Amino acid sequence: MTYKIGVDVGGTFTDFLVMDERGRPGVFKILSTPEDPSAAVMRGLEAMAEASGLDPASFLSRVELIVHGTTVTTNAVLTGSVAGTGLLTTRGFRDALQMRRGIREELYNNRYFPPPPIVPRHLRIPVTERTDHAGRKVTEIDLGDVEKGVEAFKKSGIEAVAVCFMHAYADPGNETLAAETVRRLMPDAYLSVSSKILPQVRFYDRVSTTVLNAAVGPILSRYLSNLTRKLQEGGFKGILLIMQSNGGVTSPEVVTELAASTLLSGPAAAPIAGIAYTSLHGERDFITIDMGGTSFDAALIKDCEPIVTTDGKVNRYALALPMMEINTIGAGGGSIAWIDEGGLIKMGPKSAGANPGPACYGLGGTEPTCSDANLVLGYLNEDYFAGGRMRLVRRSSEKAIGEKVASPLGMDLVSAAYGMCHIMNVNMASAIREISVQRGFDPREFLLVCAGGAGPIHAAMIAAELEIPRILIPKESSIFCAAGMLLSDLKHDFVRTYHTLLSGNAVATSRLRSLAKELRVEGEEVLAREGIPPDRRLCRFSLDVRYVRQYHEVTVAVDEEAITCFREREIKDAFHRQHDRLYGYSLKEEGTEVELVNIRMTAVGLTEKPAFRKEEYRGPDPGGCLKGRRAVFIPSRMDFREVPVYDGNRMGHGHRLAGPAVIEQVNTTIFVPPEYEIACDEYGSYLMTVCH
Repeated sequence: MTYKIGVDVGGTFTDFLVMDERGRPGVFKILSTPEDPSAAVMRGLEAMAEASGLDPASFLSRVELIVHGTTVTTNAVLTGSVAGTGLLTTRGFRDALQMRRGIREELYNNRYFPPPPIVPRHLRIPVTERTDHAGRKVTEIDLGDVEKGVEAFKKSGIEAVAVCFMHAYADPGNETLAAETVRRLMPDAYLSVSSKILPQVRFYDRVSTTVLNAAVGPILSRYLSNLTRKLQEGGFKGILLIMQSNGGVTSPEVVTELAASTLLSGPAAAPIAGIAYTSLHGERDFITIDMGGTSFDAALIKDCEPIVTTDGKVNRYALALPMMEINTIGAGGGSIAWIDEGGLIKMGPKSAGANPGPACYGLGGTEPTCSDANLVLGYLNEDYFAGGRMRLVRRSSEKAIGEKVASPLGMDLVSAAYGMCHIMNVNMASAIREISVQRGFDPREFLLVCAGGAGPIHAAMIAAELEIPRILIPKESSIFCAAGMLLSDLKHDFVRTYHTLLSGNAVATSRLRSLAKELRVEGEEVLAREGIPPDRRLCRFSLDVRYVRQYHEVTVAVDEEAITCFREREIKDAFHRQHDRLYGYSLKEEGTEVELVNIRMTAVGLTEKPAFRKEEYRGPDPGGCLKGRRAVFIPSRMDFREVPVYDGNRMGHGHRLAGPAVIEQVNTTIFVPPEYEIACDEYGSYLMTVCH
């Protein structure tokens, strides 16, 4: 028997999905170990080995593939614990990193200051050199400045160096010379060069991305080295792949050079899993939500295509690498309740995490969290958390909520717990509005795909806030991202800048063909090194286009032939449609000129995917799965009611029931309010709909 494993390291739990060669899934959740995330990974593998009746070495020797999503780089940026980084940049531009775009993030808030730059000013070393926008050398590089910078870095104990010169995308020559000097004088330093990381226009975006890559590079490199060593020592001889922010996977060697591509590593797998699960129902438009122990992630998928952005932010630092457009907020089972100056309950973003965890975990936590509220309201079973492996302590939840929320506000315990839960639901609904309503989409027209260990408790309440009538809860919802990793393809993004008017008179078609060919060759070479055969390679092209005098571009997907043959009208019409959808208008009829900024290409290596197994039809009556009854708080009635509790691990294809009810699985709990009914499909997933 051989196995494939998806691993998603979260803030509270590390999730695993193991698939054997027959397509049978196994779900595992282990408390994360923030001090060394690889420790939780190895514990999870040991738990899988035990469940398989094998010793760890024998089990690992049978594992063909591990796909791993990591929060190592994300946490480093969020907590400010990045590697010591130095920057070499063009003389006169050392402060661009601190000046940013010169645009206030909150226009009317004079006290909203930007975050401190990752590289302090004394480590941003100016270098005499200059290349213009056309790639012409205006000033030759002074390598003496580079050598002085290296000496300053050595004295400061710097372990990562970023190199970003003006217009290096047009001619990387000066950056290449500087990089060679750094490698010679600091051979052990992690080196990040903008012309390799992001060869495109917009200096701040490029320097910020290059610096972020350098700052997290040594951290990711150490983590992956530690993990691969432990795996090899444990007997693993298969393939290890790492999840990237763009929704694709790649090898540890490739991702180590582009460490910033993992800054949304885990959440990026949710839309990929969503596409697979919704396709079984013939759905093409849906919203995925993933509520774990620490965070809540929401993403919108239209026509089975996740929205990808090149204008992302991580902890308010610009990241211009292609990444899934995922709205992440601090809302999870471990989100801590607190009271603001006006006497209002707030939830998060601070989380109790895995250590000490919510008060109900009994591990020393004393802060009231969302999980504590769910326990008090009856949604969680204190004797069946994690399938009974972990007993929750109800009195600890009552004490935490009572002392820190209910008493200060003069409320009773249940009202305080419901207030906490309701605020969480409103916060999560607002996060969904940001990626739907604010982009011109009506969330009521989308299927809501709910995931995460805590998500199915809140799914119906969130949907009610948004008037979404249908909810899909996948069978593996509690480890949704881990499942998505096994369903992902290898993916690499490439970009070239070519700034010109989009008209037959202005565009040099030979230049367009040359750039498209250059991108294809580069992508094919990377996929070939990863062992992907030619018949499993795809190259997807897109263009960054805007109206003349606009500041922002719109990325438009086009086929390669439209570029190489320059089908002007086809490209422009696609841009006008996309602009109208995003912003509610286009300037097509006015005849406003359109200009090209960048050419992009995504190289995709198609991977073998595990197949979904159909279940036998069991009939509509789930009575044989009834476990008992318990009092659960019903929001629409603002009171408790005795409701049936079903064993979700025994439920299967055909089973139907009407709310109110609770369905308990080993790794998650589903709350079905009285306004909803739920049915189990042929793949073991649940479809919850509003009763008519």
